[in-house]
Parts: sequence; structure tokens; C-alpha cells
Amino acid sequence: MLLETKNLRAGYGQTRVLHGLDFAIEKGSITALLGANGAGKTTTLRALCAMVKTQGEIRFDGASLAGLATEDIVRRGVAHVPDGRGTFLHLSTEENLRLGAYTRRERRTVEADVERMFGYFPRLRERRAQQAGTLSGGEQQMLAVSRALMLAPKLMLLDEPSFGLAPLLVRELFAILREIRSREGVSMLLVEQNAAMALDLADRAYLIETGRVVLQGTSQELKNNDSVRRSYLGY
Repeated sequence: MLLETKNLRAGYGQTRVLHGLDFAIEKGSITALLGANGAGKTTTLRALCAMVKTQGEIRFDGASLAGLATEDIVRRGVAHVPDGRGTFLHLSTEENLRLGAYTRRERRTVEADVERMFGYFPRLRERRAQQAGTLSGGEQQMLAVSRALMLAPKLMLLDEPSFGLAPLLVRELFAILREIRSREGVSMLLVEQNAAMALDLADRAYLIETGRVVLQGTSQELKNNDSVRRSYLGY
């Protein structure tokens, strides 16, 4: 397993959001985290990056993440693509990409990786000198994913990548995520309101409600579950 959590608890101040999550991510897999608004999906991603106060056990690539700062977790190979995209709006597209490689020492491969990102997302090549704040929502999402990939991560945490995007762009983005996993073997943990798209992309899925895992299995098993179909897939 690439990542395992046991009895993961997290919250904000006195408010507990996660109440003991147990889940695991296999190397090279895509795992979807489903649930209604407020279920604790975003908090789960933040807990894995030490962005909120947590209790319980998180093991990544065989080692505990206990006590590590967010930057140390990034250096271990965890890249977070937050809801809202998190691009540096006043920097150019290319500057954003290069900033994504800040933890890396081998500068020669960074140049090659910038070109590789432009291969995945040709529109970013067209806008390489353009200020990121002037990009469309879809282009900013592509930039956020590319910048995370510039870290050369083992695991990408994707928080609502389809949010605010037109259906055609969502399909394009998800196809590229599938290609990235296939070509580079990057594992992904996907938080996504579009449950149908998430289950089509993912190998396994966990359904959480009020900070607890209530259902888990392969994507096909969740697609076939009557309560998931009614509540999240709409049929």
C-alpha cells in the first residue's frame, strides 16, 4: 500500500470533522472519496498534508507521517491540488510550473518536465507567458494539476477538480488524469462531487458521511449499490 490511515481524526478548533477514518490507497491506483457537502472530504485531504490538527495514524510509502510539517510531506511525494485551484495569479503560466518544482534539485529534468506538461495540456503552452490570473477556469485547473505534477509526486490529492468547469472540459481533464496515471504511475486520491465521473475514473472508492467511512469497495461495486445510485448517481 502507498498510503494507509487508521483511526484518522481531525477538526478545526473544538469542532471534530473526522471521527476515525480507515482507508488505504494502492500504488498506481486512483481512489475516489465520495460524500455530501460537509461529510469531511476536503478535511481528509488537508489532514493527509498536515494542514489541520490530526490524531490517529497516517503511513505513506511505509513510513509514518506523524509530526511532519506540510513541506516535509510534500518532499516525501504528496502533491495537493486544492479546491479553488491555488495558482499564483500574478505569475505567468510557466513561472507557476517552475515554482511547482521548488523541492527538486535536478534542474535539467525540470526543463524536460515543463515541456511534458505542455504536452499534456497544449493550451498551457499557448499561454506560457500569460499571467495565470487571466486564464479561464479550465485553464487554471489544468495549470494547478500540472504544477502539482512538477513536484514529481507519488500521490496527488485532487479536491473537486471539476468544480465550475463545463462538462466538455471535465471530460477532457479526466481523460488526461487517466493518461497521467497510465504513463507515470502516479497514484491519486480524488474528492469529487460528480460521483459518476469519479467512479468511472477510479479503481476503488470510499463513501463517507459525517466524518466516517460508511461504504467502500471497487468502483463497480459502488456503482451497483442501490443507495449510492439513488443518492449520488441519480438513477
